[in-house]
Amino acid sequence: MSKTHVYFVPGLAASIEIFENIKLPKEQFEMHYLEWILPLHHETIKNYAKRMCEGITHENCVLVGVSFGGIMVQEMSEIIKTQKVIIISSVKSNQELPIHMKLAKATKLYKALPTSLLSQVNYLSRYIKGRGLLAKRVKLYNRYLFMKQTKYLDWAIENVLLWQRSIPDEKVIHIHGDDDMVFPISNIKNCIVVKGGTHIMIVNKYKWLNENLPKLILK
Repeated sequence: MSKTHVYFVPGLAASIEIFENIKLPKEQFEMHYLEWILPLHHETIKNYAKRMCEGITHENCVLVGVSFGGIMVQEMSEIIKTQKVIIISSVKSNQELPIHMKLAKATKLYKALPTSLLSQVNYLSRYIKGRGLLAKRVKLYNRYLFMKQTKYLDWAIENVLLWQRSIPDEKVIHIHGDDDMVFPISNIKNCIVVKGGTHIMIVNKYKWLNENLPKLILK
């Protein structure tokens, strides 16, 4: 019996370690992971997606993307033949972006974001101690943040806000938490809702995903 090859793309700037608790049955699936790469100067999202596809070595695979990774796998699916495209905590079109992101696009305020501060998460973690919410979040970001270069962060944020897709691909399977504060569920249509799921449910709702992803892939 041939296995189904499943390729995972993490969220914006995140490491593939965010998938460390996702386990698919080994007799049916083979899991692969795609790390983020540095964008070229003024690179389009379509050209970037083409370069990401160079890491895929199996035909008719399944693509699973989280957050910005969900946007990326949708772009990649236009370049290679896929069996399924599954997005988690993401959006299917620019119509599902929250209003503050649309305003940031219209006003170009995103260009003023100090993305270089993200590279200081490791530095900050030395000084923020304890078990409070801020300490937990800094620890989490420090653990899973992979691509800290300002060049990548500026490019990625811009390409989320300026994403051109306005009509969703009906074949995309969308899994979304009802407590997602980055992409609120109120803006999302036609998705599988995970009760209590936040924007980082790939980390803390992995049991639900481990139970349901195989079914969704093979359905």
